[in-house]
Amino acid sequence: MAEAEEQETGSLEESTDESEEEESEEEPKLKYERLSNGVTEILQKDAASCMTVHDKFLALGTHYGKVYLLDVQGNITQKFDVVQVFGLYSGEEFHETFDCPIKIIAVHPHFVRSSCKQFVTGGKKLLLFERSWMSRWKSSVLHEGEGNIRSVKWRGHLIAWANNMGVKIFDITSKQRITNVPRDDISLRPDMYPCSLCWKDNVTLIIGWGTSVKICSVKERHASEMRDLPSRYVEIVSQFETEFYISGLAPLCDQLVVLSYVKEVSEKTEREYCARPRLDIIQPLSETCEEISSDALTVRGFQENECRDYHLEYSEGESLFYIVSPRDVVVAKERDQDDHIDWLLEKKKYEEALMAAEISQKNIKRHKILDIGLAYINHLVARGEYDIAARKCQKILGKNAALWEYEVYKFKEIGQLKAISPYLPRGDPVLKPLIYEMILHEFLESDYEGFATLIREWPGDLYNNSVIVQAVRDHLKKDSQNRTLLKTLAELYTYDKNYGNALEIYLTLRHKDVFQLIHKHNLFSSIKDKIVLLMDFDSEKAVDMLLDNEDKISIKKVVEELEDRPELQHVYLHKLFKRDHHKGQRYHEKQISLYAEFDRPNLLPFLRDSIHCPLEKALEICQQRNFVEETVYLLSRMGNSRSALKMIMEELHDVDKAIEFAKEQDDAELWEDLILYSIDKPPFITGLLNNIGTHVDPILLIHRIKEGMEIPNLRDSLVKILQDYNLQILLREGCKKILVADSLSLLKKMHRTQMKGILVDEENICESCLSPILPSDAAKPFSMVVFHCRHMFHKECLPVPSMTSPAQFCNICSAKHRGPGSAILEMKK
Repeated sequence: MAEAEEQETGSLEESTDESEEEESEEEPKLKYERLSNGVTEILQKDAASCMTVHDKFLALGTHYGKVYLLDVQGNITQKFDVVQVFGLYSGEEFHETFDCPIKIIAVHPHFVRSSCKQFVTGGKKLLLFERSWMSRWKSSVLHEGEGNIRSVKWRGHLIAWANNMGVKIFDITSKQRITNVPRDDISLRPDMYPCSLCWKDNVTLIIGWGTSVKICSVKERHASEMRDLPSRYVEIVSQFETEFYISGLAPLCDQLVVLSYVKEVSEKTEREYCARPRLDIIQPLSETCEEISSDALTVRGFQENECRDYHLEYSEGESLFYIVSPRDVVVAKERDQDDHIDWLLEKKKYEEALMAAEISQKNIKRHKILDIGLAYINHLVARGEYDIAARKCQKILGKNAALWEYEVYKFKEIGQLKAISPYLPRGDPVLKPLIYEMILHEFLESDYEGFATLIREWPGDLYNNSVIVQAVRDHLKKDSQNRTLLKTLAELYTYDKNYGNALEIYLTLRHKDVFQLIHKHNLFSSIKDKIVLLMDFDSEKAVDMLLDNEDKISIKKVVEELEDRPELQHVYLHKLFKRDHHKGQRYHEKQISLYAEFDRPNLLPFLRDSIHCPLEKALEICQQRNFVEETVYLLSRMGNSRSALKMIMEELHDVDKAIEFAKEQDDAELWEDLILYSIDKPPFITGLLNNIGTHVDPILLIHRIKEGMEIPNLRDSLVKILQDYNLQILLREGCKKILVADSLSLLKKMHRTQMKGILVDEENICESCLSPILPSDAAKPFSMVVFHCRHMFHKECLPVPSMTSPAQFCNICSAKHRGPGSAILEMKK
């Protein structure tokens, strides 16, 4: 019967807004489940009226006056028929039969302590029971005369209870009542809309009555204000109205959990009916509140329930909330990470679910990251977001080769192999070769560029190279000039170490990688007959490569291969000559013709730098081609300077060049020839006058100028000659001053040196007789000569000076003139 009724009333938790779509974007804060087992058995025969929670046990009271002790799964552990204080973990019991109905009971929070054996009961009176020192229980009346007491909550040393008139708080320590909070809406019957109380902490009481919520704070009174007043007082810190009638309250951190009784008006009959009760989480403010979440609960028999039939109990520290109705008990608990992931998956927020699972992978119990990831991939594929799905495979599938292969085949079935190709693993793990070949064939059929990209990016050992080579060859039969396929085939040949075929294709395509291929795989033996092709492709790179590897391809072999292409031969030999003037000396004669034919600007530098080229052959070629500058250089180098000068004057008509040539040769006869040739040519005379002054006496030129000859810029030329002369005079005078100053300085230095004394002791010897220079008997007379060169002689050992040469000189130094070897000291005694 209960199961049938549950099916009729729908799901346990539903949205409170009927106009709201079924899939709300806001995640619920709580999840719900029914207590079954023993609770179901009890409520089939009786109706629940109240419940209290302690530790891992629930105490359920019924309308027939029974009390059942349940565990958290709803199983019955004990049953009571009278008011009884029963120790859960001890054998302590208290039985009592009262003469009037008991509406509520509350036990001291620390009842287990011997000093706290107290509890209160509520009915017509509020009775406090205490155990005396004789282990007897005595009772005292705390309050009476204001109607039935239907709610009592004990926290620390404070007892709060509600009767028909309002809420009172009693301080058990001082035995004083410290406040009275009257109820607001006196029109509501207190038995139909009872007061709900809960302590948030030891000094904060929350009162819910009707549609009003008050948050009260118990504070200590200042000593100066006490007089006859209690030591504590109550301040209402927050008060606000709710939309529905309150059936229960419970704290949740800084928020409140409110169980509300809801009445609605039918649109059809316009009659009021009982709707599903609501469990709201609200954030209290000073004069209002903010709704955080709201759930409508489909409890059994909600259509017949009243506000007084619902109760809300909670387990401190566990965020467990029990919604009690006459025929149902529902447990609400905070949603854990598994519940959060469930909600995200239900809303198809797979990426957020995957992220949440990764962050909390140690805490989740019902979900696996891989399962969420696979569901995410399937969701993306279903939405047609193939590229994103393929990209997510890298992170989700990781190193699981079997899953990778499964996903590849799935992408193949929907025709999206191209989407997953960039993300396939290429190292750890490695898939079956068939997988990679399947994707390569897909690209080869429809996208040559994409195929070429994969061949470049994928290592050659991922697939069967020969199979792909054959497939490319088959396609080239249809399109033999396709550069993309040819280039890709060359790369495949390279992977297969078939470098000859690869090189041939690269040369045909004139591809830039041909030189890299040769260097990387040392293919110099394969290119000996392909030098012309390489030079045609890129002569500069080809020449550098050939010259860098002369040991592998000789200079002789290169020159022979280029015999039919003299322009390329010249490029090679020119670069060789630049590197080393002597390596290609045997080809210097050939190079003269090559320079003359293809590179005349470099012919003259070549002739100047080469010491191996035959001058006669070079002169013959230059004269045949009328290369004047080169012929002039060759004539001068062969010693025929006069012919060279004559050619400059007659062929080039360049006086400056002729003067420069005469300066280089520094030959007086050339200057004479130049003057004779220029004497009847006024422009040449001007050039000579401007440049000859420092090499030839200008008077020789001026005397030969004919009278009356008009010479352009003669005045300026004469001024320049005078300036040059003055400059020479100044230079000579400056040099003379420097010479005189240096001579005087050196003379003074020599004089100072010669004025210094020279030490003569017993260790010195005569350089002629080799005996000690000083006599052994210091009393005997002696005579000695010391020269500036530090050589010493006995005077009698030196030759007697003659009349023609009275000066004495050191025999050892063989001085012929008076200087460092002359005598500087003569000693006698």
